[in-house]
Amino acid sequence: MLFALGHVVTNRFRELERPQTGRLKDVVLMATVTGFESLRIPSKSDMKQFAELFEPLFLGSSNEARRQAAAALSQCPQVPEAVALLIGSMPISIAAIFLTRSKAISDRVLVSIIRQQGPAHAGAIARREDLSPSIVDALVEHHQSAPSANRPNDEIDRSAAPMPAPATAAAGEEKLREEIKAMARAGTRVRNDAAQVQPINELHCALLMRFARSGETALFAAALADALGASRGLAERILLDVSGQQLAATLSALAFPADEMARLLVALYPHLSERLGGGSRVENLIRDIDQRASIERVEAWLRADRKGARPPRHEGQFAENRTSDPRRQETRSAAGHGNMAQPQRGVGRR
Repeated sequence: MLFALGHVVTNRFRELERPQTGRLKDVVLMATVTGFESLRIPSKSDMKQFAELFEPLFLGSSNEARRQAAAALSQCPQVPEAVALLIGSMPISIAAIFLTRSKAISDRVLVSIIRQQGPAHAGAIARREDLSPSIVDALVEHHQSAPSANRPNDEIDRSAAPMPAPATAAAGEEKLREEIKAMARAGTRVRNDAAQVQPINELHCALLMRFARSGETALFAAALADALGASRGLAERILLDVSGQQLAATLSALAFPADEMARLLVALYPHLSERLGGGSRVENLIRDIDQRASIERVEAWLRADRKGARPPRHEGQFAENRTSDPRRQETRSAAGHGNMAQPQRGVGRR
């Protein structure tokens, strides 16, 4: 089918160059995409021919047709690399759905797009379900190199200048990049004394989702600490609440995307997927969250954390070295359903 479409397209190239043929170009583009979609396992020659036909049709079509083509191809298991790069490099209104959903884009193409395009493209890629280490590194580097409102004007000007930076400046920038990457290891960050919770950015969202899905709780705690501007210890104490209440409150305070929160919580606490009444435990948990109260609660945790304060010792419900306590039943009930005035601390060294 693709070869037949190729023959039709080739014969109509002169007609497509005439004025008043925008609509025809859109129709032929979508016909070509449909023909490619119908190939269950495209051969190398099919991929090559489609790439050759696609570019002139895509560039000559309307933005609406381009968006439709990008959406259709985002569902294809295989797409020529040249086509993926072309679509991914389009304005974000066209490229977003392809960058976010397509499974056919190679890491090489994604890294190239992150480095060559703006923050909107990097943000779309950060929302992908599976991010390889090389993609995460590229996102971190992009996040660090992008000018922000918090950087001094002279620093922004230097970064935009075509002159190569002095060796000392380059070394300083490399050090900063390494410090940001270290958030996945130590969660270090310069913290704001005001102890205010700032909305989470797309990079941290992507890192939290990735570490939650892969079960890397240590790296998740480090990324959470970095997003909060808090110590690693505070993030770990939040995670030790197996009810998920403290983490849910923290995510709400960070304005974590609502449509992603349930998946993240279930990934870390699988029991929250259990059905309870007309919904699941995680649905009930999220429904009961008050964002304003969550912000106040988390900011109180941050103030205590920055003063070096530690909440009263709490032995986790599943701690292996828990001691016999006749009040254990009441303690468990309070831990599971009590208020969350401050995150509870798990068992540490005696």
